[in-house]
Amino acid sequence: MSDLLNLNRLVFFTSVVEAGSFTAAADRLGVAKAVVSHQIARLEEELGVTLLMRTTRRVHATEDGNVFYDRCVLILRQAESAYGEISLRNAEPSGTLTLTAPLDYGAAVVAPAIAAYMSVHRQMRVDVVFDDTVSDMIADRIDLAIRVGWLVDSSHQARRLATFEQIVVAAPSVAALVPAGAVPATSADLPWIANGALKNPLRWTFASDAGETVTVETRPVMTTDKTPTAYACMLAGVGVSIFPDYLVDADIRSGKIVRLFPEWSLPQGGIYAVLPPARFRPAKVRTFLDLLVSAERKRKRQIAIPPGT
Repeated sequence: MSDLLNLNRLVFFTSVVEAGSFTAAADRLGVAKAVVSHQIARLEEELGVTLLMRTTRRVHATEDGNVFYDRCVLILRQAESAYGEISLRNAEPSGTLTLTAPLDYGAAVVAPAIAAYMSVHRQMRVDVVFDDTVSDMIADRIDLAIRVGWLVDSSHQARRLATFEQIVVAAPSVAALVPAGAVPATSADLPWIANGALKNPLRWTFASDAGETVTVETRPVMTTDKTPTAYACMLAGVGVSIFPDYLVDADIRSGKIVRLFPEWSLPQGGIYAVLPPARFRPAKVRTFLDLLVSAERKRKRQIAIPPGT
């Protein structure tokens, strides 16, 4: 059956019919005449019919050959159309983009990126889930997952899009409890909010601009398993907590919250695009990733957290 579906032989056959000779068909296809003759002979043998009538001056299709030629033309046109359609789909975004991202990063960065994406590619549909749990990309048929933090080993492919800073913040009423010039080593007695969505929400290692490091064990007055919940409670004045820069930057600049220990830093985290294993990426994924990278560059340029605020 596989031999019967050999499209090359159909191309050889239709070329001979259209050119009127094996020699002209071979020239058109850029192969040797013997190759064309052999392929036509194999085709006739497989079909059990004579497709071409050879004369000294020209080759003509038999009655069966004419019927077969008409069908071959349709098949080859459909194959060409299918090839062109897939190539076009690979060149321009189409279909549905399915993606997932953490709650906080999704709301702060991915949602605006989706709006910008769909304003340009109006034919696209986006199915998105913002959740801190790690989805099974293959089982859930996810095109793209945005992961924030530190990746674990995986069979998936990952591309780092950007990095983020971890920043200690509090509402002004809580920040007032921190003396001027305080250092992280004195922060254990502060009212901490522990974010259970993090790998180790109670232990933090700070590094100073001078290269000094200190590890702090916090004693939380509140624990939650969702970043938006921790953030809402921090805003309400429950306590001090640590969040990524993309979540706190706007509120710091507006004075809504205060950055604590600005001369000290915490380890940077990564923002990654995680994709199922594949050799080629469809245009819908490539173009969205390009847009997200641009959004991250713009965000980094806009971040302005004045020291001492």
